[in-house]
Amino acid sequence: FFFIGLPILAPSLSLLPSPPHDPKTPLTAMSAIRRTGIRKAAALTSKFVERIGGEVGPGGRSSVSGRTVAVFGGTGFLGRYVAFELGQNGTKTYFGNRGCEMEHRHLKPNFDLGMCKFVFYGPRDRDSMAEVISDADVVINLVGKHYETKTLTTNPTGKFPPLLYKTNYSYQEAHVDIPRTIAELCAEMQVDNLIHVSSLAAKEDTKSRWARSKLDGENAVKEAYPWATVLRPAQLFGPEDRLLNWFARIAGSCPFVPMIDDGRALLQPVYMGDVAEAIRKIVEEPDKFEGRTIDCFGSQDFTYREIFEFVIDITKQEPKVVNVPLDIMKLLGSVIELAPTQPILTKDHVELWAEDYVAQTPEFYENQIGKDKILTLADLDVKQTPIEKVAFGYLHRFRAGGHFVTNTGYHHDV
Repeated sequence: FFFIGLPILAPSLSLLPSPPHDPKTPLTAMSAIRRTGIRKAAALTSKFVERIGGEVGPGGRSSVSGRTVAVFGGTGFLGRYVAFELGQNGTKTYFGNRGCEMEHRHLKPNFDLGMCKFVFYGPRDRDSMAEVISDADVVINLVGKHYETKTLTTNPTGKFPPLLYKTNYSYQEAHVDIPRTIAELCAEMQVDNLIHVSSLAAKEDTKSRWARSKLDGENAVKEAYPWATVLRPAQLFGPEDRLLNWFARIAGSCPFVPMIDDGRALLQPVYMGDVAEAIRKIVEEPDKFEGRTIDCFGSQDFTYREIFEFVIDITKQEPKVVNVPLDIMKLLGSVIELAPTQPILTKDHVELWAEDYVAQTPEFYENQIGKDKILTLADLDVKQTPIEKVAFGYLHRFRAGGHFVTNTGYHHDV
């Protein structure tokens, strides 16, 4: 009877309440196994000491944080890591979906059953955007484009050529108009907090249209919703990045790697996981960061040439490097960006990489006082991840012959 009834009773037993637990007391691995079973304990290991105020449940993604978050732009590079962070403490999350529902399937495993929802919307349809926000406590805007998407359309004049390129979503619409609409809706619907992701390159003196639109988007958001928290990350690096992977792909597919003005411009790349962690911490304490600006940057700055040399040291590629003057490189970008698919280079891309993409000096951040002080990852207790710690993990695939080709004794001698 015991063995026959066990499968029937097991689901009911799993629904029994866990023993009371003081949120201030860290869970240990063994106590988690005793309380929730081995199957759940594996999912809790990384978050034992990070239980947040108001969280109920066994801990980890099977908990309920009591917060509801709406995310726009969740399918992007940063979005999947933000989803991972939100799911770890059981945050109920609504994702805006403007395409096929299959585009979001990779986000679902980050959440327990019923803790994420995908809401269809149109960026030009204000009412549908309000449906995404719904009853959310916090809204996160990750919408952005690194190039202006285009589509073919018929020539309205009827003359040659019969087809013309039409811009689908411009920088102005993606970085200014959509964020402004989100901010206005947050104000109208009395959302507790809005997190807007901008860029560290958003400066008054920039020549990049992309960076300038990011600055205009910041100003539009602050005007519509003054309490917004603005994150300004430097260039992101990680498995799907368009920085280290860009150099590796160009080195493997093009006759030479162009270096703009000998690659003298500086950059200070930040790990995408660090930015995602910062967003999670803001979600956990939104009032603490209300109206603040947070600069997210790495622990070191490099020139673009140093980044390139770092990449090929990992990939063992031997590309030819050509120093190309800025004007010629912009002309080259103007031609390549006409490609019907995602271009590997644009004129604006060149403008951005010709400028320094770095944070202020440490003294600048240390000497600020008052509510206007610009915060950094250190103020959120987020430790900066060195680029050399993670880059090998996703760049070694570019090695000719594979990961172990340089190891003697691994392959049989021929």
